[in-house]
Amino acid sequence: MTTLRGTYTVLITPFTPDGSAIDVPALENLVDWQINQGIHGLIPLGSTGEFLSMTREERQLVTETVIRTTRGRVPVLMGTGAEWTPECVELSKEAESMGADGVMIIPPFYSCPNEDELFAHYKAVGEAISIPIMIYNNPATANVDLLPETVARLSHIDTVSYIKESTLEVTRVRDIIELCGDRMNVFAGILGYESFWLGACGWVAVASNLIPSLCADMFTQAVDLENKTRSLEIYRQILPVVKAVGGPHYVAASKAGLTMMGLNVGIPRAPRLPLAAGLEQQLHHELNSLGLLNSFSR
Repeated sequence: MTTLRGTYTVLITPFTPDGSAIDVPALENLVDWQINQGIHGLIPLGSTGEFLSMTREERQLVTETVIRTTRGRVPVLMGTGAEWTPECVELSKEAESMGADGVMIIPPFYSCPNEDELFAHYKAVGEAISIPIMIYNNPATANVDLLPETVARLSHIDTVSYIKESTLEVTRVRDIIELCGDRMNVFAGILGYESFWLGACGWVAVASNLIPSLCADMFTQAVDLENKTRSLEIYRQILPVVKAVGGPHYVAASKAGLTMMGLNVGIPRAPRLPLAAGLEQQLHHELNSLGLLNSFSR
């Protein structure tokens, strides 16, 4: 099986203007544009994709649309996180049956499972599917911290072979690789540039919703070409956008940015609110400085 690597966009989900439905044409356009811009992979239905704000049928529609539109040009990992283990198993089996190349699974986020419960949860999914599982460590949203020692235990589940490490402790990358060896491949969730130099093989990025080419190139320069000078130049270039779509407004900012660029993807679903005017002006300035305003209509 080919090792997954590179910059993967954790895709937003376009909604119709009234928020009542998935905007399928906009999602198709976004997927095609991402691939044409050189992104290495796609992860729909993650946190940025508002998976908790959708019905089961809407999640199925997003899965079908992205896999159909991608046509195997890049890997697609579907977010299949759920609070209840049997539901997570069913979502993951469904994703595999629909053609996903892997799944990304955040821990159950309300029950705050202990290590034994986490192992049982991921083992149940791992035994039900044959595609890779990317576990997702984001203690700020999941209320669970997958410590390196816990990750090492999970890595003994055959299909658990990737992690999206989304803390601000970059040394986690070092520790996970030291404890797991070749059983676990680390993708950064926040600190992409910093993590590459400690052995991360990828980056699951929010900013690449808006700047996929630059985010993908930063990985290539750092990991494939080992060009520290050029990768640092790109990092400094994209950092204002990375910051603008970071923090609690990541969904609203990503959607506002794409709309500024000419692809109307709607606003977040409640309880999230659209991006505040001041933050919108700041993002507008950053996108303008990169020459990205109205880029979809060119």
